Amino acid sequence: MKDFKEKLALVPTKPGSYQMKNKDGVIIYVGKAKNLQRRLRSYFTRTVTGKTRLLVEDIDDFEYIVTSSELESLILEITLIKKYDPKYNILLRDDKSYPYIELTNEKFPKVRMIRNTKRKKIKNHLYGPFPNATAARKTVNIINRLYPLRKCERLGKDLCLYYHIHECLGYCKKNITEAEIDNMKKEIIAFLKGDSSIVTERIKSEMEKASLSMNYERALELRDMLNDIDTTLKKQKIDLNNNESFDLINYYQDKNYLSIEIFFIRDGLLFGRHNEIIQTLDNTEDEVLEYLIKFYDKGVIIPKTLYIPQELNDKLLAEYFNVKVFKPQKGKMKELMNLALDNAKEQMELQEETLKKDNDERLKAIEELRNLLGVDKVSRMETFDNSHLFGTFYVGGMVVFDDFIPLKDEYRKYKISALVKDDLGAMKEVLYRRYYKVLMENLVKPDLIVMDGGVTQIGVCKEIISSLGLNIPIIGLVKDGNHRTSHIMNQDYEILDVPKESNLFLFLTRIQDEVHRYAITYHRNIKAKGTLASVLDLAPGIGEVRRKELLKRFGSLKKIKEASVEELSKVLPNDVAQSLVSYLKEM
Repeated sequence: MKDFKEKLALVPTKPGSYQMKNKDGVIIYVGKAKNLQRRLRSYFTRTVTGKTRLLVEDIDDFEYIVTSSELESLILEITLIKKYDPKYNILLRDDKSYPYIELTNEKFPKVRMIRNTKRKKIKNHLYGPFPNATAARKTVNIINRLYPLRKCERLGKDLCLYYHIHECLGYCKKNITEAEIDNMKKEIIAFLKGDSSIVTERIKSEMEKASLSMNYERALELRDMLNDIDTTLKKQKIDLNNNESFDLINYYQDKNYLSIEIFFIRDGLLFGRHNEIIQTLDNTEDEVLEYLIKFYDKGVIIPKTLYIPQELNDKLLAEYFNVKVFKPQKGKMKELMNLALDNAKEQMELQEETLKKDNDERLKAIEELRNLLGVDKVSRMETFDNSHLFGTFYVGGMVVFDDFIPLKDEYRKYKISALVKDDLGAMKEVLYRRYYKVLMENLVKPDLIVMDGGVTQIGVCKEIISSLGLNIPIIGLVKDGNHRTSHIMNQDYEILDVPKESNLFLFLTRIQDEVHRYAITYHRNIKAKGTLASVLDLAPGIGEVRRKELLKRFGSLKKIKEASVEELSKVLPNDVAQSLVSYLKEM
């Protein structure tokens, strides 16, 4: 660890944001502080453990930016985190946003489930978030089965199947009154706000009619809908004596782990709860703030009111989110806050042992890899795999791990030239394209390249890396006759002593499995689009938009093949049109 004594003495005691850098000048952590000097000294003048120890070991330099207030430092911190995505800042486990149910505010409304709530102008009715996506889908299904709303995206020219099975009023042909539509909307809104009585009575009435007419299949279907309402869709009523909508947040900490619990209260109903356990540094309050900002930035619509525990900075949250923030100290809200704390603690107790075990094994694997390669630091690993169909339609995939944690935002897919007809040719193209780009765009170089194979794959990688003037360590994961990893080989083609039961062998195998899954999934997705889409998707310079334009203009692959460069240039840039002609001749 470097000695920062002299540099720390020059740091002001003002608020601001600080950025930690590694030996390559890459920003690995961004934080904020009321007192920059005190916060920065804390990293280097005391004993640190867990994630903080890894960070401190990785720090080669630091910078800071002074701000005039804590709010400014928070805004700057979040801006820098979004820009640089530092490895030691909080990583949310699940990158998927929670679904909402949307009742559109159109002349002929629709009900649907959506995840993208960041559209510029949403004037529709939104209900959620639904932590249980299955519950949201079943709710939408029940509404659409019971209420004959519009089902199509655009009105057709004639009555469709939904009209004939009584699930649409035939808005394209029939004259439907506003009163009839408004009545349906009122009932649907009441249902989505927790009043299921109208819907339940409607289902019971239809179920009775179906039974009397001996339509037992329909009666059974309606009974299942009632069961869904009673179980999956039932929301817990909170005794608040009002119909408030707010989020209530609490957390429980144990050593280097933080369990964050969020209750979603909408119109006095507990819509659901969210829990996530994260490994943290030592700045608990700051990390909870950072987590909440990232959480709501994913697409969860923040309500106008938040309730938080006493330890958090309510003024800072209120200013940043522009919402009301309260710290309940007594009464029903305090009881609800205690319930959230109990839930956070319970989830920690359920998962902490597994999380600690996984983290300990990961740290041991990192140490084993350092010793094996004889280096002080090895964090970023990149590995590659190809997939093809009977020697054609080659694609490549690259996955990136940092300290054996997948960095999914940095995974990359590669379309491979139609001229390539073998695995080695495909691997050469992918490796060259990747590391040529690393050089040209000054991207972060990996500490280690992990090849999916032995002598041949390592040789190809060494050839490409050497031709670009790079010096990056390489290892190969050699497979046996059953396509399972049997041993590890270094770039000098020596078998390394890595026992199969070791943590390192386990984590390297996980990387190998992940890159194989990623490459083959990409290939399957292309094949699932059909032959025509597959051919065009694999063509150089042809993406989703250009493929659609080509199909719109020429109508078929046969006509695209027959088109001249000049004709294709009306849709494509000239160089892409020439490449496409060459590509299609090889097909």
